[in-house]
Amino acid sequence: MQKPNLSFGQMWNLSFGFFGVQIAYALQSANISRIFATLGADPHTLSFFWVLPPLMGMIVQPIVGSMSDKTWCKWGRRKPYLYVGALVAVIVMALLPNSGSFDMTVKAALAFGAIMLMLLDTSINMAMQPFKMMVGDMVNDEQKTEAYSIQSLLCNAGSLVGYLFPYIFTWLGVKSVAPEGQIPDTVTWSFYIGAAILILCVLYTGATVKEWNPEDYAKFNGIKREENEPKKNLLQLLVCAPKAFWQIGLVQFFCWFAFLYMWTYTTGGIAENVWGTIVPGSAEYQAAGDWTGVLFAVQAIGSILWAMVLPRFKSAKVAYSLSLLLGAVGFISTYYIVDQYMLFVSFLLIGCAWAAMLAMPFAMLTSSLSGNAMGSYLGLFNCTICLPQIVASLVGGLILGVVGGDVIDGVQTGQISMLVVAGVSLILGAAAVFGISTKRE
Repeated sequence: MQKPNLSFGQMWNLSFGFFGVQIAYALQSANISRIFATLGADPHTLSFFWVLPPLMGMIVQPIVGSMSDKTWCKWGRRKPYLYVGALVAVIVMALLPNSGSFDMTVKAALAFGAIMLMLLDTSINMAMQPFKMMVGDMVNDEQKTEAYSIQSLLCNAGSLVGYLFPYIFTWLGVKSVAPEGQIPDTVTWSFYIGAAILILCVLYTGATVKEWNPEDYAKFNGIKREENEPKKNLLQLLVCAPKAFWQIGLVQFFCWFAFLYMWTYTTGGIAENVWGTIVPGSAEYQAAGDWTGVLFAVQAIGSILWAMVLPRFKSAKVAYSLSLLLGAVGFISTYYIVDQYMLFVSFLLIGCAWAAMLAMPFAMLTSSLSGNAMGSYLGLFNCTICLPQIVASLVGGLILGVVGGDVIDGVQTGQISMLVVAGVSLILGAAAVFGISTKRE
């Protein structure tokens, strides 16, 4: 039986909580390197802290997907995991920016921050995945593109807000410089307000969305009731995954490898290139940190604008590949730019790649999946996002040592070179797009 058409408002409610979750994710993405550099982390080991978020994503999202496929209770199927993830995220968002304020040693503060980061990303992943699953569960094929477009819009809008928060607080007069080893108030208050918005948005979706019961789910997804709970474990499902799963996964590897370096090295790179400093505790470095949030917001704007263009392409592969090439140009151009406003052009182009990364993989993959084990497969697919970030994190220090400049006072210069590496990775991803099979198995 065909799934019923949903109104725009119903599809909006399905994904509205994603707005709050994405604010939390944006705050993490734009400020983690700044936080750990301020606490005293060495640039060579900075990428190691970024191992934790994707590692937790690889563990948590397949488990959440598999468990939620089997969960049927009065609170819903996916929503219980949404509530738990959001609650833990709010608590951790209140603790993480205070990592340097508990009179701990540098090593202890870094260890505490690392634990908080691990918990934050675990909870964000737990809260994020149910939104993707609910769209897959409840939206028919004709409206799926529109539903994921709404989710992409809310995702980028949340990113925009999260990225701009520290800059806005600085503009309002909140202190952007703190005593050595402590996180500036602009960052701390950004996390506090982000946490409040997160919980409100999640509660809104929880109150306005009613998930189907097991009988309706089986009826609308064309599966027998006894097949509603998958009998295969995650490893068996992975072995039976369609070819598109692996082909898109290869493209994902190059894409997320690139963006991990953007999140890790943009602040240090532009601090040196534009502000002429490599000292994390300086006012100039903190100004670069605020500007990183602005640049990431520009990237989100570019993503929103390019997302309107993508449906006009006749070939999905051409749209996907071109988007990644534009992002590569954006990354490589940052190496040559020393004006903070000219960087807007670079990050608008990077936004083109981000728009394609949010829309194309899920649109291609979900068309090859049935309603049975939808959550499990989407959870497993998240590993194609997490694994490249782990690899990039582990080799980041080695690559920086090769492409970077001299080490001055224990700080590696030339961090902007890592964005060139990101650009090269996107070029490889653009080439891999044409290996994706669009035929349904």
